[in-house]
Amino acid sequence: MTEVTVAAEPLPAPRGWRTWGPGRFASRLRPSLAPRLKRLIDEQQDRSERLIGWFQLAIIGTFAVLFVIAPKQLPVPIWHRFLFWVIGAYLAFTLVRLYLSYRSRLPAWLLAMSVVADMALLILLILSFHVEYSQPPSFSLKAPTLLYVFIFIALRALRFDSTYVVLAGGTAALGWAAVIVYVLTYDTHGDMNPAITRNYVTYLTSNSILLGAEFDKMISILIVTLVLTVAIWRARLLLIKSVSEQAAAGALSRFFAPEIAERIRRTHGEISAGQGQSQQAAIITTDIRGFTRLSTELRPDEVIALLIEYQARLVPIIQRHGGAVDKFIGDGILATFGCVVSSDTYAADALRAAIDIEAAAQQWAAAREAAGLPAVPVGASVTTGRVVFGAIGDESRLEFTVIGDAVNLCAKLDKHSKVERVRALTTGETYDLALAQGFTSQEPLQRRPARLVDGVAERQDIVVIC
Repeated sequence: MTEVTVAAEPLPAPRGWRTWGPGRFASRLRPSLAPRLKRLIDEQQDRSERLIGWFQLAIIGTFAVLFVIAPKQLPVPIWHRFLFWVIGAYLAFTLVRLYLSYRSRLPAWLLAMSVVADMALLILLILSFHVEYSQPPSFSLKAPTLLYVFIFIALRALRFDSTYVVLAGGTAALGWAAVIVYVLTYDTHGDMNPAITRNYVTYLTSNSILLGAEFDKMISILIVTLVLTVAIWRARLLLIKSVSEQAAAGALSRFFAPEIAERIRRTHGEISAGQGQSQQAAIITTDIRGFTRLSTELRPDEVIALLIEYQARLVPIIQRHGGAVDKFIGDGILATFGCVVSSDTYAADALRAAIDIEAAAQQWAAAREAAGLPAVPVGASVTTGRVVFGAIGDESRLEFTVIGDAVNLCAKLDKHSKVERVRALTTGETYDLALAQGFTSQEPLQRRPARLVDGVAERQDIVVIC
């Protein structure tokens, strides 16, 4: 039976936290996940890493261009040659990292190394300013290259994993602290560094050091890191919820007809028993003739394999003609047309599906006989009428199903086809409605009036499909 109880895994409880990462706090931002959800999130993270790699390549390309066009002293100092090799090494590392991101999932140690390499390159470029312009080390504290720190931290926010944001921000803050210590302790040509000042104008117009300004820079780095960390943590929870719903949607599509799954996904409120609607629709049922005997003659695994092959052949035909499979009952298939999704040609669609089903069943029987297996005849019946479609059951167990006289008549008509010694039947009313909706057949279908169908009070005009 088709049940609504199939659902996505719940959001993981705050336990079983993974512990990898710089610090206990960072690790707590990475809850453990069910394997299926973890796989889906990891796929998202892999795509993010490729995007980060392309951004890194663009940034290092910018650095390389600026380095090349910057005026050089002749002969070229050792420092310039050193920077050339550093930028070249970082470019090679970025290209290798980008290549590996397309080949496989990047390991955590490589991602961490990439973060440290970003910040190490920036620190070297910042320190190069005072050498480039023959100024005391304090001159480097005013280099605008520091702004790239925030770009590299923001890059790590492309992943839904705050660990690397924390690592980037922490590395940047420590790196800048190291630069400040270097500036304060460095002695140029035997002279002390320019004095520390508290005057902002002096700080801007000289090489004096304003400790408050450097403190502000470090605080800014740490606050940006904290804000992004919290934002990513919240975004990760939303991602987990989104991926859970995506996984649930995939599961629904396997347990429900796609149209029913879409209806459930689009329902704003909670689905409860008793919700339904009345609709004019066509009903089709199919079954394997002689299945009870076959099930006793075949091994259990052969019975299941037979059912799978039977359903795999018929279900796509039903769906191709706009039908929705309501349920599988043993060897029976119950499907509706124009019920889940309204249609003006539901009767014509159902008859076309029945004809194609019988044609496919004939091909299947021929294939089995050619393989030395017994042929498996398939019967079908089609009816139309007003039905009620909706959820039934109790609050702990629900199923979407279709109810109505048309459904009952379809099942009884399927049994009656054996009395008529035909494979597929429909009612005269259904056939006339299908003709009005544009149904045509290569040959006129045989009408048999006033037949007595077991379990039906009134005699029925029936039409032989095949």
